[in-house]
Amino acid sequence: MPVAVGPYRQSQPSCFDRMKMGFVMGCPVGTAAGALFGAFSCLRIGLRGRERMGGIGKTTMQSGGTFGTFMAIGMDIRC
Repeated sequence: MPVAVGPYRQSQPSCFDRMKMGFVMGCPVGTAAGALFGAFSCLRIGLRGRERMGGIGKTTMQSGGTFGTFMAIGMDIRC
């Protein structure tokens, strides 16, 4: 399908640009959710100090990457 050109010769973002935008929007949302869930689970287990920070960080990064990837896939499907 051809890309529509606006009245001032502005083209639409490419499919790859939309995927990047989906990842960039989804990553912070997943990171925030991962920080909340990671902190709750580490406190519930009873981790202290360095173990707690490592557990929260691991959960935060995994959740951010996962949600960002799913948002990128969703934006790719919409292309």
